[in-house]
Amino acid sequence: MARGWESKSVEAQQAEAAEGSSEPEPRLTPLEVDQLRRLQGLQLSRQRVLHQLEAAQNPRHRDTLLHALAELNRQIKALESS
Repeated sequence: MARGWESKSVEAQQAEAAEGSSEPEPRLTPLEVDQLRRLQGLQLSRQRVLHQLEAAQNPRHRDTLLHALAELNRQIKALESS
């Protein structure tokens, strides 16, 4: 009986996915694609700096990471506002 319920659930999920995919995704311009990639790269760099900051014990290294984090935040904000 469990298999019957499982297959019905899968069928329902597939039907929902098919309905949702009928809407065309908006096309991005090359400039928008470039900005999106740059933003994603900055966000990944920000995550990496935050991770390093959690593990850093040397005050000078922490200071450098904090400056890098501030710069990344500035660049992300500038890119999101443009």
